[in-house]
Amino acid sequence: MKAKLSADAGLVFGILLVVMAVIVAGAFFAPAREDRDPTPSTENNGSAGAKGAYLLLSRLGYRVEQWNQPIKALGDQPVKALSTTSAAHTTLILADARMSDIREEATALTTFLNHGGRVVATGPISALMLPDAHIGAPSHFYTALCYTTPQGLSALARAGRVEMPVTVRWNSDAPSLRVDQSCGDDAVVVHYPVGQGEVIWWSSSAPLSNRGLRNGANLKLLLASIGEPGRTVLFDEYIHGGRQDLWDTARGTPAAAMGWQLAAVALLLVASFGRRSGPLRGLVQIPRTSPLEFAESMGELYRKADAVSVATGCAERRLMHFLEYEGGIPRETLRRTPEEIAQAVSQRFLYRDAALAMDLKAAREAEFNKLSAKSALGLIRRIDQHMARLGYGETGGTRETFASSSTRSSNRGSSNKGSGNKGQGEARD
Repeated sequence: MKAKLSADAGLVFGILLVVMAVIVAGAFFAPAREDRDPTPSTENNGSAGAKGAYLLLSRLGYRVEQWNQPIKALGDQPVKALSTTSAAHTTLILADARMSDIREEATALTTFLNHGGRVVATGPISALMLPDAHIGAPSHFYTALCYTTPQGLSALARAGRVEMPVTVRWNSDAPSLRVDQSCGDDAVVVHYPVGQGEVIWWSSSAPLSNRGLRNGANLKLLLASIGEPGRTVLFDEYIHGGRQDLWDTARGTPAAAMGWQLAAVALLLVASFGRRSGPLRGLVQIPRTSPLEFAESMGELYRKADAVSVATGCAERRLMHFLEYEGGIPRETLRRTPEEIAQAVSQRFLYRDAALAMDLKAAREAEFNKLSAKSALGLIRRIDQHMARLGYGETGGTRETFASSSTRSSNRGSSNKGSGNKGQGEARD
């Protein structure tokens, strides 16, 4: 008994390991089948992602990096060799930050700007992280993308008409604020100084997305916002969930769901062993006088006798009987080759199916070819399908079905053949 339980336990644990491997592979290595990720992240190669901008800027002479730490780390000496003296040559991109990052990052962002850094922020949440932020709802509802109108002569305005969805606008009349792009009366691209640095805000991250970079004006706006080549461009992935800590990185992944699945499997494992350890009872014996027992016994006898040809022969004889007595095809014709039989069926029933001759031939050769049970079952089903298409077993009787088929055939024939068709109908009756 102990050996049997240990073998069962090894089998169950082996299956459990396979299930775990499949879950891990499907959760972390399966490619995305649908473009549903709206995050403008450098890891997202979908239409809303920023992977295209990340790769393009590195080829244009910028030093591009992914920033997976809080903004306050920009002022630390050991982190990526950045210090307060290099902030003037650094551009930080905040593409659609999350609400949870406002309080933690706002103070550090102001310090970075005071030391000469440049910040390109997009969206309403990123705007709330900026100093002196003033945003509001648009003046009217936009049902489609807005083609902006350049304002002024700044580099951001000289980018041209930009494609941008407008969900929020900048609402401020500060003297230091410069509006560069607008949709009607709504300012959607602005810039203003903070300390020694500069803030550039867009209403949406669409211009830097993989889909938005197809527009030349969007690309010009991105390059004008970042600055001259040679600068260090940091894509803030911390606000998108990027973390250096392992547990922080697991946030937003299917790790929690995988844990619940493993817990459910463990519960089923315990329940299965608890059931097997309980008292056992004998199986219910089916009485030999029951119809099910008789059917199973006959099926077992046919299986042992390898009587496949008997079943196929019965199906063939049933078809021949139908064609002779219900279809009116002479018996001499039914004794000929399958091709000639199929030709006769085609003339009588207007039924043209190349598979009929092949199935008749296979049924006649079943005794010599030694068909398997699966192949024989398929052949029998195909023969029954032929009979069903010819009208066997339909409501009203097969004679009425054949009579309607003969009527259609006579209507298609010429006037000279009408008497012949009539004679055939009388002979059949």
